[in-house]
Amino acid sequence: MKTKKKIVVHSNHCKALTGFGKHKANLLKYLYKTGKYEIIEIANARKFSDPRLETLPWKCYGGLPDDDDEMHKASQKPETARDAGYGSLVIDKIIEIEKPDIYLGIEDIWAFDGYHGKPWWNQVNCVVHTTLDSLPILRDAIDAAPKIQNYLVWASFAERELKKLGHNHVKTIHGTLDADNFRKLDEEYRKSIRTHFGLQDSFVVGFVFRNQLRKSVPNLLDGFKLFVDSNPKANAKLLLHTNWGEGWDIPRLIEEKKIPNELVVTTYVCHKCHNYYVAPFSFHKCNCSVCGGVATVETVNIKEGVDEGQLNEIYNLMDVYCHAFTSGGQEIPIQEAKLCELITLATNYSCGEDAVKEGSGGIPLEWAEYREPGTQFIKASTSAISICDKIKEVHIMEDKARERMGAKARQYVIDNYSIEVVGKKFEELFDSFEEVNWDKLVTKCVKKRNPDFVPDMALGDKEFVLSLYHNVLKYEDMDDKDGGFKYWMNELRVGKSRGEIVLLFKDIAHKENGDLFKQSLEEIVDQDRDNKRIAFIAEGVPEEVMLTTGIIKGIKEKYPDHDIYYFTHKTFFPILDEMDEIHKLCETHEEMKNAFYFEGVGEKKGYFDIAFTPQHEAQHLVNFSHHGKD
Repeated sequence: MKTKKKIVVHSNHCKALTGFGKHKANLLKYLYKTGKYEIIEIANARKFSDPRLETLPWKCYGGLPDDDDEMHKASQKPETARDAGYGSLVIDKIIEIEKPDIYLGIEDIWAFDGYHGKPWWNQVNCVVHTTLDSLPILRDAIDAAPKIQNYLVWASFAERELKKLGHNHVKTIHGTLDADNFRKLDEEYRKSIRTHFGLQDSFVVGFVFRNQLRKSVPNLLDGFKLFVDSNPKANAKLLLHTNWGEGWDIPRLIEEKKIPNELVVTTYVCHKCHNYYVAPFSFHKCNCSVCGGVATVETVNIKEGVDEGQLNEIYNLMDVYCHAFTSGGQEIPIQEAKLCELITLATNYSCGEDAVKEGSGGIPLEWAEYREPGTQFIKASTSAISICDKIKEVHIMEDKARERMGAKARQYVIDNYSIEVVGKKFEELFDSFEEVNWDKLVTKCVKKRNPDFVPDMALGDKEFVLSLYHNVLKYEDMDDKDGGFKYWMNELRVGKSRGEIVLLFKDIAHKENGDLFKQSLEEIVDQDRDNKRIAFIAEGVPEEVMLTTGIIKGIKEKYPDHDIYYFTHKTFFPILDEMDEIHKLCETHEEMKNAFYFEGVGEKKGYFDIAFTPQHEAQHLVNFSHHGKD
């Protein structure tokens, strides 16, 4: 009898410096501290057996396969490469190993393409927590809605728009923030760090962002220039905490708009000693004056940046926070700034609506609509005049009024985005679910694939592709709205033959059968026999398997008291089934790549005395240990 519900949480690695990674880390810590759940993490962009994942307090699998050949094969096509990056090649294997009660996926909506037709989908309690950022709502998000029992979005505009389309089960749960990491500093200390960076007499407008084109840097510079020109006594400075080496060419924009260079400052950090400072931009890389590191100082980026304590200081250098953008899923820096009791200006579109609503401590920025080429998504071009006017509104605001609004901003984030509030919502949701009886569901959920299915080539393209999903892969709920279906339909349109697609589906079926229904060595070996055991592993083509028959006879002559277990593809069994020297024919799977899997390592004894893997390249894999035997 289980004492804890088992939860699989699937997203960026919890140590990744991304919005998904930070939210996942906060949520996992909260759930772990309750002591109520058995937690399994899936970390995208890490290999399945990455040893670095063993240091966490919960079990963690990487979202990429260990086998480089498998990943290389997937990477040959953009669609399969993207899906592989989101864990598509290992998800079924993990579900079968762990048999969870709950699956929580935290990613872009297209990360779950192909999941909705899987036999285990919605047989376990499935939850998707996804970011949507533009109108009209992405077609994939609409098509997926009926297939996701627990559909959570990060921003309320997405819930509102999906409900307009009849999907009333959609709910908003924001991404989490750790309110302890960001706060308003003591005024004396705040003044000291502002003085340290030469900002003591300045009115500082701040923006913390990744330098992507959807961040409206030109608009912000235009609005800032208008404010500077019309309020010269304000001694305004613009602090852009971002990487100046990607995205917008900020120096060129500053020059083009004739903004004095000293009015725009940025954050530099040393990758060696982690010291940071704030100054006008003058270079992309330089030496560190603190530790002497050579070319170790540059503007911040997602790999090398400041820590949370330093970022909190940077927010405290600001007098007002301004976030101009075209669209976004949540825009976590807005909430971080609010926790530091800054009044926040934000574009009143997409997730920005939540940041500027009544009682949020935010002020809306006006915008004009434009359409993104190709997708035709509505995007916001933030008004430079509105930016100027709202900066001025905060600048002339009395100190007490500014403090009251800042305090309100912090409380708004604590009430709606804090770990405790958001974590509690997930806890209550998970506690409302029934445990899954996998003994009853296993035959229903994990159906054996049928690579021998012969499709009807007279079917139309739509019916043909669906027949492969339904009959080869046993994805019985797959329909024509799923991303996987759309991919194969496009492959037909661009000229791939039906025969090629059938072979690819058969390959997937063989692989998934190997992952989901493979026997362990303990199940394979005949443990009631006293004979010693030899494993012989051969893959490749039939001709190569045929050539090994002579080797097998030689091995049996040398080791007559050993049972020989021959591991190969099942399709090659007829070549070998008349050989008396072979005790048992067995199917291969991915782990059978080196001798240690069979023989054991060090004091850990394996199930075989000797393993021969002659067809695997020795420079990549250790194949010839054999416990010292020839």
